[in-house]
Amino acid sequence: MITKSADKTPKIEVEVTRIEEVSDIIKRFTFTPVDGAPLPVFGGGAHIVVEMQDGEVLRRNPYSLVSKPGSTENYQISVRRDDVGRGGSLFMHNKLNVGDSLLVSHPVNLFPIDRRARKHLLIAGGIGITPFLAMMAELEDEAANFELHLSVRTDGAFLDELRGLYGSKGTFYRDDQNEVIPLVDLLSGQPLGTHLYVCGPGGMLDWVLRTAEAAGWPSQNVHYERFLAPPIGEPYEVQLATSAITVKVGGHQSMLEAIEAAGVDAPYLCRGGACGQCETRVISYDGELLHNDHYLTEDEHASGTKIMPCVSRFQGRELVLDR
Repeated sequence: MITKSADKTPKIEVEVTRIEEVSDIIKRFTFTPVDGAPLPVFGGGAHIVVEMQDGEVLRRNPYSLVSKPGSTENYQISVRRDDVGRGGSLFMHNKLNVGDSLLVSHPVNLFPIDRRARKHLLIAGGIGITPFLAMMAELEDEAANFELHLSVRTDGAFLDELRGLYGSKGTFYRDDQNEVIPLVDLLSGQPLGTHLYVCGPGGMLDWVLRTAEAAGWPSQNVHYERFLAPPIGEPYEVQLATSAITVKVGGHQSMLEAIEAAGVDAPYLCRGGACGQCETRVISYDGELLHNDHYLTEDEHASGTKIMPCVSRFQGRELVLDR
């Protein structure tokens, strides 16, 4: 069933038909369409946005699809519990049950496989493996040349599954064994036409991207996904000039969430500072724009004329947006 929520974005009503404990902090959820109609197809690297009505708070979080591309019967996502986060993962882990219904977005792919590549080098850290699960299934079906290097804390989530599916194509590094990806040698030993894909914690991602740049990798051959959770901060107010209202942004709330809660439609795709869909013009401000996205350039940040309300915040007396 395709419906529309308050934000006017088409959504699919799904039922939670299975919940699996992948580890003590990761659960895998299977969503099946309520009306039984085929789900929209997706490619490896795609994500959906899941709507969660948590009491009076409506949460919308993006999660990578981990099910096999091409399947139209169900979607699967894996969620790592974050006990000090903003609450989305805790809702999924503690409040969601088999039989519950949710609204999810159509799949969006900001991290697709590059078909020009002769080889695909995948580097992941921790829960950053999730977009690669569907990606590797797609590459395996196509008999493509790929290899995975995954850094984890312990011998835990997904490793047995990955070993069984891909054998020697996967190499795993455990923090508790002081194992580290030999990144310089790995990047220098790849054949011409190799493309690099990276997803993981911010520090690891920055390390890989810096090393690839220093090794002379062409930027068009380097692909990464960096979803950012909106940071926690002090409450503040935003004036929406077009809507002629003032919105209060809570300390645990993103600017985008506050705008949506006020009934103002604001476009989005990733909700993580990556896609640029929610880019909003800043009319004026008295204070400091706290940019947390990685979509706008440094010059655009410095200009004070644009902001990404999904992850950025404000500190000061007055902020007026063209929304």
